Amino acid sequence: MEDPDDLYMEDIPGVKEALQNNDTAAAAAKIQENLKQQNNIPLNIAITGESGSGKSTFVNAFRGLCDDEEGAAPTGVTETTSEVTPYPHPNYPNVMLCDLPGIGTTKFKATKYLKLVGFEKFDFFIIISADRFRENDVKLAKEIQKMKKKFYFVRTKIDNNIRDEKRKKDFNEEETLTKIREDCVQGLSGLGIKSPQVFLVSTFELHLYDFPLLQQTLERDLPSNKRDTLLFVMPNINPEIIIKKKKSFKRRLYWLATLSALGAAVPVPGLSIAVDVAVLAGAVTHYVHAFGLDVPSLARLSDRTGVPYADLCAVILSPLAAAKITTELLMKVVTQVGRTATLIAAEEVSRFIPIVGIPLAMGFSFATTYTILKSILNELADDAEKVFVKALGLNTSV
Repeated sequence: MEDPDDLYMEDIPGVKEALQNNDTAAAAAKIQENLKQQNNIPLNIAITGESGSGKSTFVNAFRGLCDDEEGAAPTGVTETTSEVTPYPHPNYPNVMLCDLPGIGTTKFKATKYLKLVGFEKFDFFIIISADRFRENDVKLAKEIQKMKKKFYFVRTKIDNNIRDEKRKKDFNEEETLTKIREDCVQGLSGLGIKSPQVFLVSTFELHLYDFPLLQQTLERDLPSNKRDTLLFVMPNINPEIIIKKKKSFKRRLYWLATLSALGAAVPVPGLSIAVDVAVLAGAVTHYVHAFGLDVPSLARLSDRTGVPYADLCAVILSPLAAAKITTELLMKVVTQVGRTATLIAAEEVSRFIPIVGIPLAMGFSFATTYTILKSILNELADDAEKVFVKALGLNTSV
């Protein structure tokens, strides 16, 4: 029996009415527009902090880029950001991370600083420090709070602290992390922030420490329509986030298959297949990018982890991963999914049967697209998890 999440997505306004009026073209247009909007919901993230705190490296890590890669935010020990610099996500340009000037490097007070950088356009602020948070950070946080925006304190370069502490005979990682966290919290409390939450992060090892907790917190605090936007750009920091991405994609399967079915309602030879291929290509490209299985993402993962690109690809089964998504490749994969060739043939034949043909064709088209996309999604999600395990050198039984 199907999971209800596999077969349902929230209603799309106007679709039911269009179908009741037998206006399949209008229904298809509304579904296409809704899916397009979902894939282009803007998310603007502000990254700020004092000079040398690691803002630019955090921006790069969040976007899955290496510091020396083309398009990466410039990094250095001195302040490299003198104005608001937007950095789009390489696969999702609707998601923008903005590297803001460190407030300590400007001549503006916190209030004017926020107006200068255009605070109203940001969904939330991440305030970064490499050691302790200072008075300027707190002033900024208080002004952000007054303007009813969310902010989060992130303490970076934790890997450096752990490495230094390991030299001590009585080293205990958990105790070290607790002490760093408590010191930050006490410092912020002393400067007037009530019950501050501090996230300890290593930008070179996002899967460790508090970055997963930060991701969960951001997801919880965002409006519901922006949660998937954040989810799809988030690096695969643990198997749980891969599972979340898969579930989110499954909730969209119903409308993608419905869109395919509406294409089958027009009795023109080959039209439904063309619609299906367009639907498949868009969805599969989205899957591949969100799971980090496109060639550039895998190459970056190889650079960051030191695991050879060939070794990462060796654990991948889907022919759609680490490949250019073409019509020819899609059709080859489609024919390998169980019973789809039979369903496609049945759809083409049934569309020209008087009276009952079109409803039959629509049913076959829905079943075909749904079956294909679900199979591809499951395989790509499995591949993403295997790549994650391989990249981190984990035991496959973990």
